[in-house]
Amino acid sequence: MSPNLRIAYRFLTAKKRAMFMSLSCTVLGVGLFIVTQATTSGFERFFIKVILGINGAIRIDDKIQDTQRSMAAAGASDSYFAQEEGVKYIEGVEEPARIMEALREFENVRGISAVVNGVVQITSSFKTENSPQVFGINLEDHLQVSDLGEQITSGSLDTFRETRNGVLMGRVLADRLQIGRGDSIVIAVRGQSRRFRVAAIYETGYRDVDKTNVYLHMSEARSLLKKPTGATFLQIGLHNPDRAPEDAKRMVEILRHKATSWQEREVTWLAVFKALRVSTAITVTVFTLIASLAMFNTLAMIVLEKTKDIAILRSMGYERQDITRIFLWQAGIVLAIGAAIGALFGWAVTWLVEQVPLPINGIFKTDHFIVVRDPNHYFAAVATAVVMVMIASLIPARRAARLEPGDIVRGTAQ
Repeated sequence: MSPNLRIAYRFLTAKKRAMFMSLSCTVLGVGLFIVTQATTSGFERFFIKVILGINGAIRIDDKIQDTQRSMAAAGASDSYFAQEEGVKYIEGVEEPARIMEALREFENVRGISAVVNGVVQITSSFKTENSPQVFGINLEDHLQVSDLGEQITSGSLDTFRETRNGVLMGRVLADRLQIGRGDSIVIAVRGQSRRFRVAAIYETGYRDVDKTNVYLHMSEARSLLKKPTGATFLQIGLHNPDRAPEDAKRMVEILRHKATSWQEREVTWLAVFKALRVSTAITVTVFTLIASLAMFNTLAMIVLEKTKDIAILRSMGYERQDITRIFLWQAGIVLAIGAAIGALFGWAVTWLVEQVPLPINGIFKTDHFIVVRDPNHYFAAVATAVVMVMIASLIPARRAARLEPGDIVRGTAQ
């Protein structure tokens, strides 16, 4: 142990109560920062997982029709943004097979599902719902771009595969219609109606989806909606969903179809989660601020009480930078202990919070707190404590370094 560190330790242990207060605030600041970030990030990531499991990472739908303005801008750099105001769209995907073949050339594409979609009326023996939507899918393709296979709560996908007029229905819609697996329903659109049988019931946890979305075999949906060719949209799964905006931009430029990434679709909710992370970080940083003020107060008192000791050290040949280091070492000791205990405290509280029951059924469904144990949260918590406490400690450390032995002896030290 270096002499400066040993002296710092002796000075610090002389003020046990003040040191304990600084240490406690540091532990609380680091720990609560970790807990709040773990919970807000946990719900955000769970929401993203649910959204990707329902709608995929990218959706391609309307074809871009060039106008005179857009064609004039086509030769300019970054033409996708330059021509945005001059773009017109043709509804739907006219040649899904050709587009899907081109999409498979993108290395990040994991799967592609063509979907035919339309609003219908569904009638059971008890009730009629007027706002559901049918989605015609090729099941094997759709399982590659969604979590539909993991969302079945009643029945099975095998039954759906084997039943030509089978449907997959959301839990909320099934409850509203008062039906279950194996019951029959009538789906009507534009005066035409057909009878189908519920092969399975799924639950995503996203109420708006579970209340409206009904999946049919592609051939049945085409016949019902009278859409023998084309597709309403293509749903795309990616190996790395974080790259969706870049991939969507390239798809627009190459395929000349509108491509919407999940980040663009869910920009409002992502902004909400970001605001929650920032607001909670600001709130718990108050504890770190209190720790820095407590550290400032502790060191200031030590400077006042140890002036004679400082004079002796200076007369022994200690330079000003040595005195500064001694007092910064004191802050460093408190920070090191506080950060270590705070990180353990944050990990333990995060684990306890994860066990707390919390039934939620809205934008996603869960029965407990969702947390994420991200090393970046620990790094950010410790870094915040280090910056604030060390800045607060620098003022009394520099004041101590300016003390002159002669002034201390004469009683004129400031």
